[in-house]
Amino acid sequence: MAYTVADFDFALPPELIASRPPDARDGGRLLVLGSGDALQDRLIVDLPALVREGDLWIINDTRVIPARLFGTKASGGKVELLLLEPAAGGRWHAWGKSNRPLKVGSTITIADGFAARVTARNGRELEVELLADDVEAMIAQHGHMPLPPYIDRPDTEADKARYQTIFARASGAVAAPTAGLHLSAQVMAAMRAAGASFAAVTLHVGPGTFQPVTCESIADHVMHRERFIIAPAVAEQINLARAEERRVVCVGTTSLRTIESACRDGRVMPGEGCSQLFIHPGHRWQVADALLTNFHLPRSTLLMLVAAMAGFDRTMAAYRHAIAQRYRFYSYGDAMFIDRKVC
Repeated sequence: MAYTVADFDFALPPELIASRPPDARDGGRLLVLGSGDALQDRLIVDLPALVREGDLWIINDTRVIPARLFGTKASGGKVELLLLEPAAGGRWHAWGKSNRPLKVGSTITIADGFAARVTARNGRELEVELLADDVEAMIAQHGHMPLPPYIDRPDTEADKARYQTIFARASGAVAAPTAGLHLSAQVMAAMRAAGASFAAVTLHVGPGTFQPVTCESIADHVMHRERFIIAPAVAEQINLARAEERRVVCVGTTSLRTIESACRDGRVMPGEGCSQLFIHPGHRWQVADALLTNFHLPRSTLLMLVAAMAGFDRTMAAYRHAIAQRYRFYSYGDAMFIDRKVC
């Protein structure tokens, strides 16, 4: 079937958009897609009960940087920069927001001893040079957590911990791999006791993850690029699990896209790369057997990925159920679990 973006639209009551995380990291709800039309309303703390002996759960260990910088132009106008990823020569790719377009050569003062100079511009995207004795320390001190655009509040001190997984290690993301936000040390320990093991890949989540698909036919959509790294030992773990017919479960769409992007001739290849893989209904699965994921934006590539795994009709029915049962949506919201071989 040729799907249009309108097929993935739905009306979400705004009060179901979670603006803050649950009190406990593992305090969310979990919608489990069973066989047939079965849906189970469970809790994140029930994840150990869903583990099968020998499961390999893939997590994304990227770390969100405080990528939002606020400053002023020489004219006194306010500027917001969102750092995207490092560029050549110690510069950064960034998005800028100001009352007038930022010109090449303009300097933005962020704090005493910390400024940004615009060195190039390509449409919306800027290249900026950060000016400080210790740039990394200044970003850490003066940067703000880049909460998603649908969370309509300033970031707080609490977000520095809660908009970050407990296994975050490799700095570089400007958005969190949100399914991983649910995993507490206690839940992961219980999952290991139930027979699961964990392996970490790295995909640095970019702001493109929040962009809706704007073309009518989803086949015409061009996916944004995101950098990933898979260590040789992790690739071997995944390939061994597949050879032994053990289940490979992805914690989040980012870890799923990473391993599917890195698969060649049935094997996950180690190394660094960029993923532009757009997974939508009709995708030929190579590695991932199951997925833990949050509830996503309408008309988004992430919702289309879920429909590729669970089936379009089952996905949309699950979303209708989640709305009726008042599940919390998006980055700080609840989650769903999908085993595609059951679905």
